[in-house]
Amino acid sequence: MPASPTPDRLQALIFDFDGTILDTETREFRRWEALYREHGRELALADWQQGIGTWDAFDPWAGLPDHVRDRREEVHGELHRLILADIEADDLRPGVRGVLEEARASGLRLALATSSDREWVTRWLGHHGLLEWFEVMSTRNDVARVKPDPELYALSARRLHLPPQACLAIEDSFNGASAAVAAGMPVVVVPNEVTASQPFPPTWPRLDGFTTLGDLLASAGYEAPTRS
Repeated sequence: MPASPTPDRLQALIFDFDGTILDTETREFRRWEALYREHGRELALADWQQGIGTWDAFDPWAGLPDHVRDRREEVHGELHRLILADIEADDLRPGVRGVLEEARASGLRLALATSSDREWVTRWLGHHGLLEWFEVMSTRNDVARVKPDPELYALSARRLHLPPQACLAIEDSFNGASAAVAAGMPVVVVPNEVTASQPFPPTWPRLDGFTTLGDLLASAGYEAPTRS
C-alpha cells in the first residue's frame, strides 16, 4: 500500500462519519456480537472488520442459524431498534468537537465523505448540532462506488474546488483510509474500538484519539494554522 502524498499547503479537512465523528460502528458490532452469542455463535471481529467503511463486504446473517435467518425481518427490526437507541444515547467521539471547532476558527474548510446514505448522516449530525458545519457532504447517494473506491474523496475535493493534496482525510478504518490514499489525499487514521486492530500500513499517520487540531495536523506533517 503506497504512503500518503507529501503534505502540500493544507486548506481543508475531509472527515469520515461513522466510527470517526460518531462511533456508530462499535455500537453496531456489540449488538450483532450479542445476537450471535444468544444463539450459540461467535462473531469474529476480523470478519466484521471486512465491512467497516464500505458496503456488502461482509454478510453478518450468514453466520447465524437457519431459524434466525428465517425470521430475518423480525430479528433485524428489533436489532435495529436497539442499535439506534445505543447511538441516540451516545456522544460524539471524545475530542472530535473540539478539533472541529479549532478547524473552523483557524479557517480550514470542513467536508464529509461517507459510505453511509445522506438521511443517516444528516439525522445524527442534526442530533449533535453539526449539520451546518460541513461545507461539502458526499455520501453513498452521490457516487457509483463507495469506499475503498476513491470516488467519495475525489468528489469531495472537486466540490471544494481543491486538489486532493490540499485536503487531509480523517478516517477510522482501513477501507476508508485506502479510499483517501487512492484519491491522492493525505490521511490520518484515528481508529475506534473495533477498527484499532486493522492492518494499517505504518506509513499512514495514526493517532489513538482526538486531542487537539495541532496534534492531528502534526501527525501528518503539517504545522497548526494560525487563528483567522
